[in-house]
Amino acid sequence: MKRISLILLILLAICGNAFAQAGDTSVEMADRLRADGKIWVVVAVVAVVFAGLAINLFRIDSKLKKIEKDLNIK
Repeated sequence: MKRISLILLILLAICGNAFAQAGDTSVEMADRLRADGKIWVVVAVVAVVFAGLAINLFRIDSKLKKIEKDLNIK
């Protein structure tokens, strides 16, 4: 319990330090992509990658269920 409390305290200290820093909130690259209309290309690519990973995950899961059924593993 002490170890978990210590880890939690360290993580909170690190996060608190990160939030305390004032920085420039404008991201020039993102603003430029929005202005050019290319942000939707980035969103589409991320969506396609995510969809591919999800489809692959479901395929692997179904294959694993079939193998477990064949081997009678519960």
